[in-house]
Amino acid sequence: MFEYIKGTIDSIFPGSIVIDNNGIGYKIYVANPYSFKENEECKIYTYEHIREDEDSLYGFKTIDEKEMFLKLINVKGLGPKMALPMFSSGSLDGLIDAIERENILYLKKFPKIGDKVARQIILDLKGKLVSKKEMNVVIDDELTDALLALGYKNSDISKIIPKINGDLSIEEKIKEALKLLLK
Repeated sequence: MFEYIKGTIDSIFPGSIVIDNNGIGYKIYVANPYSFKENEECKIYTYEHIREDEDSLYGFKTIDEKEMFLKLINVKGLGPKMALPMFSSGSLDGLIDAIERENILYLKKFPKIGDKVARQIILDLKGKLVSKKEMNVVIDDELTDALLALGYKNSDISKIIPKINGDLSIEEKIKEALKLLLK
């Protein structure tokens, strides 16, 4: 329901903050509440979790964190309370890298994430995530589609696309890409 809330940090508690917005205090669960400062103006991207016995707000400093959170809570067996601590390290790219490299040990270091849930996260999300670094790269959709059809992975393709001259024909781009992928 709420995309974000702008306001002043009123209080900091273990696991949550209260943000004052026009005289209304919103309790927002965050991964690292002590990264905020009281009386600091901020914008928090939010996710409202509603169940018959619960109505909670979860907050994130960036829209990228929120989008990753939404992907995580769609994993079977992983709810908002289990997914939120995965952002406490502050490294979204580290989390994405762990999923892409199938690093179960990294995922299991978070509270309540066991072997089964870690494997489910990898199964559901591997190959479907793009790190912030990769988002800044202009992707050649035609070339990407051709390389995917040849069986190459998105993660490998995104690494070589910036090295290919965009002025080449699609056939020349594919030849150049194959040379880079075979190295």
